Amino acid sequence: MTQTIAPRVRTLVLLLLAAACALLAGAGPASAHAALTGSDPRQGAVVDKAPAQVSLTFSESVSMDDDSLRVLDPKGRRVDDGRPSGTGGTTYSVKLHAGLPDGTYTVTYQVVSADSHPVAGAYTFSVGAPSETSVSVSAQAAGGGFVGGLYGVGRYVSYAAFVVLVGGAVFVLACWPRGSGVRAVQRLVVSGWLALTAATLLLLLLRGSYTGSGKLADVFDLSLLGEVLQTKSGAALVSRLLLLAAAALFIAVLFGAYDKREDEERRDLTFGLAVGGSVVAAGLAATWAMSEHASVGLQAGLAMPVDVVHLIAVATWLGGLTALLVALYRGPAQTPVPTVAVRRFSRIAFGSVVALVATGTYQSWRQLGSWTAFTDTRYGQLLLVKIGLVAVLVGTAYFSRRWTAQLAETVPAVAGQRQKERVAASGGRRDDEANAAGKTTAAGKAGAAGEAKVAGKTKAAGKASGTGKSSGGSQRAAQLARQRAAVDAARQKRQRDADPHRFGLRRSVLAEAGVAVVLLAVTTVLTQTEPGRTEEDAKAAGATSATSAAPTTGAVTLDMPFDTGGQNGKGVVRVELDPARVGANDLHLYVERPDGTAFDIPEVKVALTQKAKDIGPLPVAPDHITTGHWSADGVQIPMAGDWEVAVTVRTSDIDQVTLTKNAQIG
Repeated sequence: MTQTIAPRVRTLVLLLLAAACALLAGAGPASAHAALTGSDPRQGAVVDKAPAQVSLTFSESVSMDDDSLRVLDPKGRRVDDGRPSGTGGTTYSVKLHAGLPDGTYTVTYQVVSADSHPVAGAYTFSVGAPSETSVSVSAQAAGGGFVGGLYGVGRYVSYAAFVVLVGGAVFVLACWPRGSGVRAVQRLVVSGWLALTAATLLLLLLRGSYTGSGKLADVFDLSLLGEVLQTKSGAALVSRLLLLAAAALFIAVLFGAYDKREDEERRDLTFGLAVGGSVVAAGLAATWAMSEHASVGLQAGLAMPVDVVHLIAVATWLGGLTALLVALYRGPAQTPVPTVAVRRFSRIAFGSVVALVATGTYQSWRQLGSWTAFTDTRYGQLLLVKIGLVAVLVGTAYFSRRWTAQLAETVPAVAGQRQKERVAASGGRRDDEANAAGKTTAAGKAGAAGEAKVAGKTKAAGKASGTGKSSGGSQRAAQLARQRAAVDAARQKRQRDADPHRFGLRRSVLAEAGVAVVLLAVTTVLTQTEPGRTEEDAKAAGATSATSAAPTTGAVTLDMPFDTGGQNGKGVVRVELDPARVGANDLHLYVERPDGTAFDIPEVKVALTQKAKDIGPLPVAPDHITTGHWSADGVQIPMAGDWEVAVTVRTSDIDQVTLTKNAQIG
């Protein structure tokens, strides 16, 4: 039976790891907690004259350096003074050079939010009239690329390792003290410590590049590492390393002095280990709570301790489950997991689930803020997936409790049967020993004289060969002892695996562990996702800003030189749209010679097109007002965005040209 289970275990583990990797790979760049809620000038605005500064407002405080906020002209040259500063609250600004010419300017920002996530983005505004620009806005990204992916893997490993380390230690101390001497359980807890230490070091090295350039070469930049150590996230990672040093001492005592003591002495040491381990576990959990989502936003002072309780409850449940799974599958047959240990863990797991429900409900309210955020935001959708996985996990745990109860009912009968077998075996051995003793006494009396005669002859030979015979006999005895031990272990393992109740418990615990792997992956992605409350606030702020700013949008003026190739075929067309917003607009069109004098042409036509939404061309037929001036009232523009204005100029029966230029409509 064991041979058929092992391949299934390996296959299931591989499938679950693949699912976890797929979730992490699909997570993409980390979504930030901070969001841009306002700007001045606003996105897409066309202003009459160049502003003295550019200001950005975020949903929470962010950290900046000299390159965090930049303003670029149409040719990609920097036109700010390179010294961004906070102007109060969550608003940050940078001063611009004086005398900036007309054209489209690009504002780029890359900052780190208070909950440690990188935030990047860009937008454009125009001075005078929109123009072509060589700056690419779509390339702005933060937390992506190879470094971002590696950072995400490090986060997942750190969470999983914390769960294994804390949960494994709780299982040994609270459920199965004798498990401290089981090699498989020891390897599990030590592996959790090693993985968490390695992941923490990796995150510390990657942090600077992750929040900055995203280049792998910057991982080994010591100056960048020094800057990271001065941030809240860097301090949290260093604190985690120091706490892991204390955890190493805890592990050494747990699997050293604690394992070697008897039950009475072990009870005295259990209290000290429980107190010290709780302090270390709470400290490790606090390194996440004090540097991520819980540390900012609504009720941060309450959210951080709640987050610590949540993380410890997760580790106790899922980590203890992992330790139980390892003990059931990899534990020695001579010391199987006792039923009382499984029942203790079942009670602890129930308490952990209660703590998870309480703390998770509070966190959901804090991070979402409304019922609609469950379906309208990515954070809410991921949270629904997590709730579903927890429900599946609890349902699977119910079957584990049933198998545990059935196993407990069969233990007394099996123990009594084994006791009877031992008594019968010991009684038979006593009868055999008595018979052998009687025969030995009679034979001893008959052969005593003969032994006396040959004693002298064999004495010398015994001295010569005694050493060799003794050595050979001890080796054969040791070999036989090992063979008997192996046979006994194999027999006990077959008996253990043949127990249908224990086999059912192993399968249900394996299913729980499988769901837990995927649940941890979803949780890792959730911690990198912008909370629903922040996302909805940012949307509302953006909509309010657009609505309030729309009526104040100024007129857009487009100058387009033309040359039809014929006589009097050169000049300039000027198009004015007022107020350049959604709804009715006034359009004025002027035609001038190169020397600036107005003149008439046989025909002029205008068309508006928004290619992004596949709208248009919308024809406009302006009326001739006076020399070189045409006008159209009530020109309807159905939506905001970047519109192409096409003007067809005909200077003779055969000479004409079509000119195009883009205008931003608010």
